[in-house]
Amino acid sequence: MNREPLDPAMNDAHTANARPQPTVSLSQPPAGLPRFTLSRNAHGRLVLTFADGAVHEGVTPVRAFPIAAPGEGLSLVGTDGHELVWVDRIAQLEADSLRLIEEELEAREFVPTIEKIVAVSSFSTPSTWDVVTDRGAAKLVLKAEEDIRRLGGRTRLLIAANDGLQFRVPDTTALDKHSRKLLERFL
Repeated sequence: MNREPLDPAMNDAHTANARPQPTVSLSQPPAGLPRFTLSRNAHGRLVLTFADGAVHEGVTPVRAFPIAAPGEGLSLVGTDGHELVWVDRIAQLEADSLRLIEEELEAREFVPTIEKIVAVSSFSTPSTWDVVTDRGAAKLVLKAEEDIRRLGGRTRLLIAANDGLQFRVPDTTALDKHSRKLLERFL
């Protein structure tokens, strides 16, 4: 994927005539980041408007590394799948733009965080786990011990349930004693 911002002049004619709702702007863009504004249209979709007036509706933010480095590497992608803007660090964006992007990412990147492991049906796989997440209580079926992956060290985990849903444990040492004891049987 090209990491250089695309030329805003290369826009579809139909997007150049669109009128966005109230906007959020990147007032002082860092070097290499084009000046643009973000807004939502009447349908709630993100609208990207460049300083030269070029408009792109239905923009989708995509993180390059959503789990390993969520604050680094963000692409704003048009409806045709082409990258419109590359942002090296999300912290470069102003607060209102960041809020709009985070709202979009929250819907796109559904990865609940396990806060507590209540019970497991068996210490051999497959096993059913009753967990409490940041999104509420959940049940997941662990097919194999290989479905628990360590991320960037020994305490960050990504657990894949048999239905394809991913659960994260940002720090196993932050779990309560009972949860750690149950988890240790699988690590």
